Amino acid sequence: MTDAIDSKTVRRAPGRPATVPDRRPVLDDLDRQIIRILQNNARIPNTEIARALKVTETTIRNRVNRLLEEELIEMVALITPKAKEASVSAFILVRVSPEAVDPAIELLKTRSEVRYLSRVLSRAQILIETFFTDNDHLLAFQDECLAALPGVQSIDTSLVLRVDKASFEWEI
Repeated sequence: MTDAIDSKTVRRAPGRPATVPDRRPVLDDLDRQIIRILQNNARIPNTEIARALKVTETTIRNRVNRLLEEELIEMVALITPKAKEASVSAFILVRVSPEAVDPAIELLKTRSEVRYLSRVLSRAQILIETFFTDNDHLLAFQDECLAALPGVQSIDTSLVLRVDKASFEWEI
């Protein structure tokens, strides 16, 4: 007897998309329709989704729970920079020595000004999106936080003048 799982013999409930071990879960058409509705209004009741898609409320509740459990969707409340009185936004590339990348990332994770933080393949290793109350706040962040990072070699700041598109939705 073997412990290997043959994806052709995996049993599943009718109408549920299969997930193959070590592969991305599969979204079926109903999942996609549910996600589209939730992208337009994450607070819509399951009963309204069910009515619109002509399925039971239980089906919708089970599907949404599965999508959440399998981390295929997240439901969160996003605040805008306006809610934090942040009127200045900047994208900053930080170049640090190789051994300092992880410690620098750990320090930057703790900063409230940092909205988005990622390791990148570029002339720098770290990309951050930041928000500030004013230009003095931005300058203090650069001088007191970024310049003090271990192994920092350069800081390249791009000030955001205008946002022409901001979307957190993936087309599904």
